[in-house]
Amino acid sequence: MKKSLFVLFSVLVVSIMVLAACAKPTAAPTAAPTEAPVATEAPTEAPTEAPKPLGSAENPIIIALAPSATAEQLTVGGEAIAKKLNELTGLTYTVIIPNSYTALIEAMASGNAHVGFMPTFAYLLAKQKDAAEVQLVVVRNGSDFYGAQFVAAVKDIKSETNPDAAFTVYFDETTNANTADAATALPQFDGKRPCFTDSLSVSGYIIPGGLLAQYGATVKTPAQVMGHPAVISALYVGGICDFGSTYIDARTSVAKTYADVNDKVKVIWRTDPIIPNDNVSFSTAMDADTGAKVKQAFLDMAADPAGLEILKTAGYEIQGFKPAEDSFYDAFRAALEASGIDITTMVK
Repeated sequence: MKKSLFVLFSVLVVSIMVLAACAKPTAAPTAAPTEAPVATEAPTEAPTEAPKPLGSAENPIIIALAPSATAEQLTVGGEAIAKKLNELTGLTYTVIIPNSYTALIEAMASGNAHVGFMPTFAYLLAKQKDAAEVQLVVVRNGSDFYGAQFVAAVKDIKSETNPDAAFTVYFDETTNANTADAATALPQFDGKRPCFTDSLSVSGYIIPGGLLAQYGATVKTPAQVMGHPAVISALYVGGICDFGSTYIDARTSVAKTYADVNDKVKVIWRTDPIIPNDNVSFSTAMDADTGAKVKQAFLDMAADPAGLEILKTAGYEIQGFKPAEDSFYDAFRAALEASGIDITTMVK
């Protein structure tokens, strides 16, 4: 059986070889004639549209407002400012309200804001990051400096009818002056819980916190609230903190809501006006021509009674502007350094 299969396989191999030998050779295939290549132009990229100029409807100037007043005040006031600036310059503006001073600094540094209403310490940090340059300093009551105040609810203040209350007032509202020094007034806050604002607020956190530590008052973990009006409101309503610190005089910011706020929330003690007022800063990325137009528009707004009314009611109680350069803050920087605060270590 195996032999038969071998013979059959051999016959098949021989047959295939014979057939292959007898097959006529075939001509090698020839390539089909091709047309001469036609020269073509190199493909061109689609034209890119030039960026829209800053201040156009497609690329508005972004104004960032520090969250130191109520959201309602800032929203309504910011829109009114943007509208007035548009009338004065013909440029388009939009307003944002970052949720913290840190977010405000980041908006200026990242190009997501071109104009910033900046508290002092936030500006110093933004300047350290080369993100902002001061243009105008706010004027209030004829001054470009202000102070901080310690406040408490009247129910927690000692009186003839309430001798066991926690706090003694060391500020006379009739003379608008302190009746004792910090060494006398501040130790009474030891062991109490404060309402503080943003941790970068000079009057709502940094200066008050430093003074309390300097004069031996170790406070409980602060209640962090959004803006100076919120500190006053928290004390008026009660239940959140024992005392608070704000700029002078933040009680006016909630007077429309609480008409008797000056009776229910009292000033315990005030600092001297040692803090530079808030400012209007421009992003370092803003071109000089646009910046000059916007700066002049702010000055024109403050010089016009209708424009000044917009600024007064926009949340920051602005009563005017003073042109300023960064050197305006040199003395305050020196004071911070003397107190042990190194802003260079706070910049990321």
